[in-house]
Amino acid sequence: MNEISIPPLVPAATAGNLTNLIAERAWFEPERITMSRPLGEGWQPVTAREVEEEVRATAKGLIAAGVQIGDRVAIMARTRYEWTILDFATWFAGAVVVPIYDTSSAEQIDWILNDSHSVAIIVETPALADLVKTVQPAHTRHMWTMTDDVLAVLREAGKHIGDDEIDRRRNALTPASLATLIYTSGTTGKPKGVQLTHSNFLSECGNVVQGASELFLKPGGSTLLFLPVAHVFGRMVQIGSISAGLHMAHCSDPVGRLPMDLASFKPTFVLAVPRIFEKIYNGAEARAEAAGKGKIFRKAAEVAIAYSEALDKKGMSPILKLKHGLFDKLVYSKIRAGMGGNVEAAISGGAPLGVRLGHFYRGAGVTVLEGYGLTETTAGATLNLIGAHRVGSVGRPIPGTSVKIAEDGEVLLRGPIVMEGYWQNQAANDEVFDSERWFKSGDLGKLDDDGFLYIVGRKKELIVTAGGKNVAPAVLEDRLRAHPLVSQCMVVGDNQPFIAALVTLDQDALKAWVANNKKDGASMADLVNDPDLIAVVQTAVDDANKAVSKAESIRKFTLLPTDFTIAGGHLTAKLSVKRHVVAKEFAKEIEALFTK
Repeated sequence: MNEISIPPLVPAATAGNLTNLIAERAWFEPERITMSRPLGEGWQPVTAREVEEEVRATAKGLIAAGVQIGDRVAIMARTRYEWTILDFATWFAGAVVVPIYDTSSAEQIDWILNDSHSVAIIVETPALADLVKTVQPAHTRHMWTMTDDVLAVLREAGKHIGDDEIDRRRNALTPASLATLIYTSGTTGKPKGVQLTHSNFLSECGNVVQGASELFLKPGGSTLLFLPVAHVFGRMVQIGSISAGLHMAHCSDPVGRLPMDLASFKPTFVLAVPRIFEKIYNGAEARAEAAGKGKIFRKAAEVAIAYSEALDKKGMSPILKLKHGLFDKLVYSKIRAGMGGNVEAAISGGAPLGVRLGHFYRGAGVTVLEGYGLTETTAGATLNLIGAHRVGSVGRPIPGTSVKIAEDGEVLLRGPIVMEGYWQNQAANDEVFDSERWFKSGDLGKLDDDGFLYIVGRKKELIVTAGGKNVAPAVLEDRLRAHPLVSQCMVVGDNQPFIAALVTLDQDALKAWVANNKKDGASMADLVNDPDLIAVVQTAVDDANKAVSKAESIRKFTLLPTDFTIAGGHLTAKLSVKRHVVAKEFAKEIEALFTK
């Protein structure tokens, strides 16, 4: 099979917009608890009516500040209750949301604010406000800070704005209206603004909610958002939860508070990147080892995997059932307890989970549903479902979406979830759409006979870390090569917890450095391990990192004793690095970067 289309469960919208999700829920189920916000060590429930009231009041404050229909408003913050309120409030005001990661560099903020021509920005903290001020353009007339009680500030500012003005603006938005500009990493160094409409989100979230009804429409269901809602993956689940009336809460500090928030909120499902599931597994194994129960844990893991595999084969031996029941009490229940105790399933995306972990979690009672998509496809284009699940695959197309495998193996996507195009970048649009409006994903894949998609490689050079962060290597590599001592470099980190780099040295510049630093007689083997030389190259790395966020920055590097050359097969005639050749030849060095 090389092409599959799944009929939509929710047809493409012909009227309305995302604000209806808030307004209609408040009208039909005003007392339904749809959100909870942090209150001390617990949670304060918020009804659908209260959510709409807060969204409307916040929108009035934006209008009072001069925000017009179609204006762009940036939000730069971690995942928190205020993010969701401001997201919908911006739409109630008729404007467009421009998410910015709270880890973004000054250069990235500068580019996004100017390229989007954002008229206002909401940041989370005074520290972020100070950072923005260093690059804030004149057209970004307003800046508010969340921790300065931004919702109360906007509510007070907009008290004189009437509901009729809110309704006028809401009703002016159509399915085709631009909802958000999400800037994604590009290979040219300049992030591209992905234009997603209200229709894109209505199609994506409507079909995901109905297709994954076991998660989103589960009676008493809930989810705790802790991934960035600045990312389209988190944004989709946020909007999908509101669409479904699912009880939703936010965790803004996954490192410091996630275990406590999971324990107190007790969600029924979560979304995460593979790195989270890896950490949970590795942490459980480490604790077991420390308690002298490492052997028991490893046996329990084997049984969980075997149990999950047996579910696929529809053949379960009585002995395996017995072992599984025993380890459920000893091991699996503790893992589920660490996730709050009520989690039955999770959605994973951003990077491959791996077959082994997929089987382990399902065997342990938490089905991890892998999906696949891009910012350009409004998050998920394919998704495994409880009733249609194949471990190792990224699922079948979500309803309403078509997937085709091109002759060269590239995954092509089409449907109402696919973006309108890149913001003010026709050249990029021409590059990613073919004549029939199939979107070229840049990924290589295959479809099995049942329409399940398997991602087998990446056509484009974009690196995806284990945490699901997309990193464009060219931005870093271009900066690194600007240093006189650096000849060539290659950024690595695909499916790894962080970004690293291989660096080669310019021989002429190196000779001068050796002479100036009285290192005469040192061999290349000595020089690549010389602390003084490493320190100099570190300054080049530090400069390169200024162009990117912390998650995209180079954490480690190694100096190679030989350069990349055309003769050696490392470089093309245009002096572009042949990544697959370098990765193969220096596999040991790359492995060492992530193990030592």
